[in-house]
Amino acid sequence: MSKHRKSLDVAKAAALFKVLGHPHRLAIVLQLCDRCGAVGAREEEAVAACVGDLSKGLDISPSTVSHHLKELRQAGIITMERDGQHVQCCPNLEVVAQLNAFIGEKCCGG
Repeated sequence: MSKHRKSLDVAKAAALFKVLGHPHRLAIVLQLCDRCGAVGAREEEAVAACVGDLSKGLDISPSTVSHHLKELRQAGIITMERDGQHVQCCPNLEVVAQLNAFIGEKCCGG
């Protein structure tokens, strides 16, 4: 793991996994990773997702998606930025990398 990346302790990792434990929240994060979190993607290729886009893909109401996005944002798993009347969402790639490294260290020895 990079020396610049802060590693997670068990309590923090558990809190993040608890937030991701809801199927809709996990699906939202996976959609966001597909859209704007691809490893090696150039910045101009990254396309943030809007709430309306996410609700269509999950077959749940926009208000329910908004609730899940709030939970994900509060946990630091995603970032949200207002662009006019739209709210653009992207995964917090640093946190995603921390979760990946946490599991990798525990399962694969680093």
